[in-house]
Amino acid sequence: MQTFLLGRTGLAVTKPAMGCLPIQRTEKDEAVRILRRAYEGGIRYFDSANAYTDSEEKMGLALADVRGDIVISTKSQGRDYNTVAAHIQTSLERLRTDYIDLFQFHLASRWEDIDTGAMDAAQDALAKGYIRHIGVTCHSLGFAREAVRSGRFETLQYPFSYLSNDEEQALVRACLDAGMGFIAMKALAGGLLSNARAVHAFMGTQEGVAPIYGIQTMEELEQWLALAEEDPAMDDKLQAVIDADRAQLGGQFCRSCGYCMPCPQGIEIRNCARMDMLIRRSPWRPYFTPEWQARMNRINDCVECGRCKSKCPYHLDTPKVLKYMLKDYWAFYEEHKSEL
Repeated sequence: MQTFLLGRTGLAVTKPAMGCLPIQRTEKDEAVRILRRAYEGGIRYFDSANAYTDSEEKMGLALADVRGDIVISTKSQGRDYNTVAAHIQTSLERLRTDYIDLFQFHLASRWEDIDTGAMDAAQDALAKGYIRHIGVTCHSLGFAREAVRSGRFETLQYPFSYLSNDEEQALVRACLDAGMGFIAMKALAGGLLSNARAVHAFMGTQEGVAPIYGIQTMEELEQWLALAEEDPAMDDKLQAVIDADRAQLGGQFCRSCGYCMPCPQGIEIRNCARMDMLIRRSPWRPYFTPEWQARMNRINDCVECGRCKSKCPYHLDTPKVLKYMLKDYWAFYEEHKSEL
């Protein structure tokens, strides 16, 4: 298992690491078994968030006795002092630990998300030893650049895969040049990428980048452990897979940055445009309430005015993406409606 230091934090993390959002959907005993197998297989970095329902609790059950051997990062979407402070305490209790290696401000997109007491809470927790390092996660390329330039964070977690464009590649370089650890979320592009071997080989070429793979089943875990053991290098065959995926999928991956909002027709683009991922990688039933069904059906009101497409920093054909998501949403519903 490859291990390297995450920027200037000094934290030794493994490549791959385990993203613990999907284990929300896994029965508790099985989730604990998966987490324990991940540790036994050599994974030493586990990432979660306060908002991931019982993910942290399952981590605590599985890993508390090996706490000193692993790196844990978690997140809070709190935007004020009291909320962030409370989230940190809750995470400590759920994780059955007295410290968090890396605390991250979750889904920040503007300084107001952090400078309204949230950073003060994190700094106080740092001084008390509850957390050891402070990072930020975001989907906004503009804010990510500002975060790197600011010097206020030790890590950046941002969507990054072999579908990422030149601007995102430059962001990674800027981050590493600044001594910040770079954590690649959505290394499978939100489920768009299906060739794990190609993904592994690509990430192997990204020095200093920590990819976290959302793992929900033992089968998925064993696949990543086997690839880590074999460690296939990039070759012409795998590069051809990557080139084909870039040609076919490069315009389909929504990062949920929100630059396209608001929509004149009231479509909630930043969530609707990634619905296939939301219903497959997190608890899906909340997305099939009457309210959510109405939000998705609003896609039918799209007049293809082009405003969202023109404002997308990733050059997505947003109306096309939305239409696909609506079709996929209702296909998923037909398959699972008996379980509602």
